[in-house]
Amino acid sequence: MTVRRSALALTALTALTVASAAFAPAAVAEDSPAPSVKKLPSGLYGDSDPAYDGVYRQSLALLAQHTAGVEPAAKAVDWLTGQQCADGSFAPFRAEPSADCDAKTPVDTNQTATAVQALAALGGHDEAVGKAVDWLKAAQNDDGGWGYVPGGDTDTNSTSLVVGALAATGTKADAVTSQKDKTPEDALLGLSLKCADGGAFAFQPEKNGDLAANEDATAAGVLGGLGSSLVVTKGDSAAQTACEKPADARTAAANGAAHLADVLEKDGHLTSAMPGAEDQPDIGNTADAVTALHAAGLTDAAKKPLAWLEKNGPAWAKQSGPSAWAQLVLTAHATGTDPRAFGGTDLVAGLNATGPAPKSAENTPSAQDSAKQVADEDGSQISVWWIVGVGVLVGAGIGLMISLRNKSGRK
Repeated sequence: MTVRRSALALTALTALTVASAAFAPAAVAEDSPAPSVKKLPSGLYGDSDPAYDGVYRQSLALLAQHTAGVEPAAKAVDWLTGQQCADGSFAPFRAEPSADCDAKTPVDTNQTATAVQALAALGGHDEAVGKAVDWLKAAQNDDGGWGYVPGGDTDTNSTSLVVGALAATGTKADAVTSQKDKTPEDALLGLSLKCADGGAFAFQPEKNGDLAANEDATAAGVLGGLGSSLVVTKGDSAAQTACEKPADARTAAANGAAHLADVLEKDGHLTSAMPGAEDQPDIGNTADAVTALHAAGLTDAAKKPLAWLEKNGPAWAKQSGPSAWAQLVLTAHATGTDPRAFGGTDLVAGLNATGPAPKSAENTPSAQDSAKQVADEDGSQISVWWIVGVGVLVGAGIGLMISLRNKSGRK
C-alpha cells in the first residue's frame, strides 16, 4: 500500500534523529517520538505524527472495526469526516479542519479513496462519499488510472485503491472513463507484465518504459483487477493458476496472484531489502499478498503465509500501530480466520486499544489484556541499517512528491 510505505519511511527518518530509538522498528512504536502537531485530536487512532497518514490509518481502523462487527466511536468517525475538503478530497492531516482547503493543501487519491471505503461501509455519509467519488473521477488520468496526486503519473497502487472506492460505492470501474475514453482496466493492463516476465504488476514504468515486478503493487493490482475493495471475499475456487495472456484486468489479476503464490512458496513470506542491509521479512506486504490470494481463489497457496502471519503478525502490529492492526483484521476477514483469535491474539482488541473506545465490541478484552497477548520482541524487528537505508531514500521520496505536486499545479 503506497501510503503505508510512505508513512513507514518517514517514521524511520524521524527515528534516526532520536538516539534512544536507534533500534526502533521502522513503523511507529509505543515510545515513538512526539508528533510534530502540538496536540493529537482525541478522535484519532494512533499516537504517531499524522501528517502523512492520518486519514489513511483512521479509515483503515474504522473499516476494520466495521468488518469485525464493531461500531466505532462517534468522535472517531467525526474526526474523519471533518478532514474532508469542500471539493470532496482528503489530505493526510489538517490540523485546522475549520479552515478552507487551498492549493497548498496536500490532498491525494490514496487518503481520499480509503476514506470513501470506510465511510461507505459505515453508512450514513452519502453526501461526503459522493463528493469524494466525484473528486476522484475528476482526478483520473488520460490513461484511465490514477497517480498519488492529481496529475501525477499513474501507478498500480493508487489506481487499485480508487477502483476499491468505486466498488465500495457500487460504481463499476469500467464505467469511469477518462477524457480519452480509457478505463481503470486499461491502466492496470498497461502496468501488468507479460507471462514471459512473470505476470506480476509493476508500480510504475521505469524511465525507459520497462516494467519491473513489484510484490506490493502486485497485491494491490490483484484487488484492482478483480474490482475489489479492501474488504475482500473469497474468490472462485477454480481459480487460474498458470499465467495466461491478459485480455482483461481479471486475467491480469489472476496472473498477479499466481506470481505471488510462486514467490511465497519458498519462505512463506515476502521480504524487503534496502541497500547495504540484510533482507527483512515484510509482514505488511505478506498480509496484502495473502488477502490477494484469497480474492483470486488461491486459498491453498495462502495457507503457509497465513500461518506465518499468525505467528509473526501480532507483534508487528503492536509495534506498528492502528494501520497494521487493521490490515491484519482485514486479512483475517478475507481468509475466514477469527480476528479475535489470530495466532492466539485478539486483533480487534489490539486495534481498539489504539484509539477512542468504540460504541460496541463483542467479546473484546481490555486494552491491558490485549497488550499482554503480544510478545514484546519478534523476528520482524527492523535493523538500524534498514532504517538508515530508508532515511537515505526519504529525501528522494519527498522530492518526488513535490515534483508531482508541481506537475499537478499545486504549488
